[in-house]
Amino acid sequence: MIPRSRIVSLLALGAICLAGCSSEEPAQQQLKPLTLMEQASNVVKSGDAYAVTWSGVLANGNPWHFGEHVVATVVGKDAGGREVFRMDQPLDAVPPGGSLAFTGETTATAKPAKVNVEYRPAQWRQASRVPSAFRPFPVSRVQTIRQKDGSYLVTGYVANPYRLPASSLVVSALLRDAGGKLLGGGSTFVDDVQAGRPPRFILTVTGLPAGSKVGRTEVTARTWGSTARPYEELAMGGAMPMHTVKPTTEPFQTDRGSELLSGSSG
Repeated sequence: MIPRSRIVSLLALGAICLAGCSSEEPAQQQLKPLTLMEQASNVVKSGDAYAVTWSGVLANGNPWHFGEHVVATVVGKDAGGREVFRMDQPLDAVPPGGSLAFTGETTATAKPAKVNVEYRPAQWRQASRVPSAFRPFPVSRVQTIRQKDGSYLVTGYVANPYRLPASSLVVSALLRDAGGKLLGGGSTFVDDVQAGRPPRFILTVTGLPAGSKVGRTEVTARTWGSTARPYEELAMGGAMPMHTVKPTTEPFQTDRGSELLSGSSG
């Protein structure tokens, strides 16, 4: 019979071993917070008030998680540091390993000397598909035309790479100078985007400082909504094949590879 004191010692030793083994297991990796990569704002006198516009880019460094329910807080302060406006702007879901371009505007009764964009921490949701299943929405034939009033008209077409129609997409355009500095941007919506039928979008970017020279325009499209659900539903429905045009020529009677091989062996 094992003495009682030895049993107690063995139990204590086992507890120590279990504690040591559990401490050696790697801790679950913490998700990275979203990163505000850049932001720009412009203030223009408009009647008795001031028109304030802003744009920014949020990046998601987590390859397997969506950032949901993100809210940007935009604060304007006058030259004395007093707050002249504060606005909460709900943003769309940020895709895994991707980025989110956003724009906004408001009116302030006093002139803001400084406008700053911050954001509340995202709620994380693990993607239901592999990251490669979330294809971007192709944008083509983009044109940026300066108007007489100093605003810019941006037009183009946005396509849907998925089999299911996208009920609503947000199209955002960011204008940059020749060196890549963000000058400003604008956004619009396109509805019922079906595969093979890319609709045209038209949006206007206003409020750029006088003398601004636009060097290039970046246009992106994304699903609308604070959650990943619209994007995941499209991905679950499957993507369109890369090549959908039926060949117009007659098929070869014999395989060309076989003909080449037989000819070289003669």
